[in-house]
Amino acid sequence: SVVDAVRCSLDVQRGMTRHNADLVPEKRIEFRVGIHLGDVMVDGDGDLLGDGVNIAARIEGICAPGGICISRAAYDQVEGKIDKTFTDLGSRELKNIARPVRVFAIDPETTNTRRLKEQPIAPATPSSAPPRLSIVVLPFANLGGDPEQEYFVDGVTESLTTDLSRIRNSVVIGRHTAFSYKGKSVDLRQIGRELNVRYVLEGSIQRAGSRIRISVQLIDAESGAHLWADRFDRDYGDLFEMQDEIVSRLANSLNAQFIAAEARRAEHAVNLDAMDCYFRAQATINRGFNHANVAEARALFEQSLVLDPANVDAMIGLASLLGIAAGNNFGGDQNASLVLAAEEMAIRAHAVAPDNAAVHSALGIIYASSNRTAAAIAEGEHAFKLDPNHVMGHLAISVAKLFGGRCEEVEAHIEQLLRLSPRDVFLYAWCAVAGSAKFLLGRDEEALVWLRRSIEANSVYPGAHNVMTATLAMLGRQEEARQEAKIMLALSPNTSIRRYLNAARTDNPTYLAQRQRVVEGLRKAGIPEG
Repeated sequence: SVVDAVRCSLDVQRGMTRHNADLVPEKRIEFRVGIHLGDVMVDGDGDLLGDGVNIAARIEGICAPGGICISRAAYDQVEGKIDKTFTDLGSRELKNIARPVRVFAIDPETTNTRRLKEQPIAPATPSSAPPRLSIVVLPFANLGGDPEQEYFVDGVTESLTTDLSRIRNSVVIGRHTAFSYKGKSVDLRQIGRELNVRYVLEGSIQRAGSRIRISVQLIDAESGAHLWADRFDRDYGDLFEMQDEIVSRLANSLNAQFIAAEARRAEHAVNLDAMDCYFRAQATINRGFNHANVAEARALFEQSLVLDPANVDAMIGLASLLGIAAGNNFGGDQNASLVLAAEEMAIRAHAVAPDNAAVHSALGIIYASSNRTAAAIAEGEHAFKLDPNHVMGHLAISVAKLFGGRCEEVEAHIEQLLRLSPRDVFLYAWCAVAGSAKFLLGRDEEALVWLRRSIEANSVYPGAHNVMTATLAMLGRQEEARQEAKIMLALSPNTSIRRYLNAARTDNPTYLAQRQRVVEGLRKAGIPEG
């Protein structure tokens, strides 16, 4: 009996409301209830299987905590028989269910028999949830009102639309559709519904003398909430060069914001799918590269590939993760196996997506960490030929040159990274590479500037603390060096001189000679021999 099922659910939810009334939020138990009427199969153990069960489970998943949702098939059985308010939620796309299912929500506490019996339910219009990385870039506003600046403002909007479309699996509304909203005051949630997108990016550009200011904000189109806002200031120079730089900075920043937003959504998902796991893994690494985050992200990438073995994003993410971990000697005595696993995953991704810039930057990092400097540089160069704004290609080259005894060339690549993405989530890693290069060249005071910048950007990265420890010791600042060593050992307890010596990623004689300064500095700071 569907009627009995609904009445039972109402009793349960009312009972839980009373049970939770005197409890703090973290002690409460909140149920969701999904109800559907459909055929089921019974296996030998008495378990119920089939779409009838699956649809009920999926409806439960989209229900609010403490609420009840039912399918149209169930609603048809209880209409006029249950004195509760029903809200038509429209047709919903449910995971692994072929056709949309019309869903109704029941308020357990509100009685509204009149509405139920006398008001017909409006016909449902087919709808589906917006794709994950769906966005419209609205035409930026020209705050100065100068007609001569209009083409530049429109150019930024168009170029940003193009660059965002390079993000894998993104759905970016075309410029002609986006420009139909130019100059109009429209509710952003309405735009989201009209275009079926999750995100709206809007911004403005203003010129004041020799300076250009760009303000942007990313909005959740479903709720209207502001997810991220930033401001970019730039000297007014060559318009097209400046436009490229501005677009690159915005695109790199937005990529990180997409990952953070989708990871937050995934935290509330009832059943994680492959992309939920991927976004959570990426967001974990974006918090900082240390042993704990690497382990958590690796598990999530691997779970993603179990759920979807063809998920090339998870392949690339895992390959990059393991490659960087090997470059930082996170594998210790098992570092070689990390490199092997990383390379196998990168080659697997390359077979699926040979023109993906991230595949080539991942290979570059892996090669740089395994004594293949020339190949690493070639892969990095290929990455940013495919995508000039793909910053990790420059990182692969800078690491390869560091390990290849070409430290004097590293800073130029890091400066290029900073021009492309000055507020990148991996800023700390770039600054640590630049600081390491300066230290290996014996320019200790310059190294300190870069290393402090790295630690200020993210204090949990052991690599920066390692070189900072050696740098302070070589400058004769022993007390500071010992304090830095304590921080580094807390982040990476297995650090020792022996492990460092055994972790040379190259046989380049110049690099091997230069890294003896690191060994000397670590010994002066009291790092154990191991």
